Amino acid sequence: MLEQILENYEDEEILIADGFDKAVIGIATDFTDPRLIYSVSKCLDILMERDEMDYEQAYEYFTYNVSGGYIENGPIWCWDDFEW
Repeated sequence: MLEQILENYEDEEILIADGFDKAVIGIATDFTDPRLIYSVSKCLDILMERDEMDYEQAYEYFTYNVSGGYIENGPIWCWDDFEW
């Protein structure tokens, strides 16, 4: 998905969250600059598999270190799993 988006928006500066390429689910174009949309559940899965975290560790790490800071024109985090 990410490769297709970058091909279609090759003239745009799009911020990418390192290590979460497989969590990209789309792009928002209703802002000044296009912004990638990431699936939070996929990001958590990546952290649990790649970094051998349990769900609570992945959630805490993600909310503090990944989605917790403001970055102008940064990614959009789609909370897409509500079966906690």
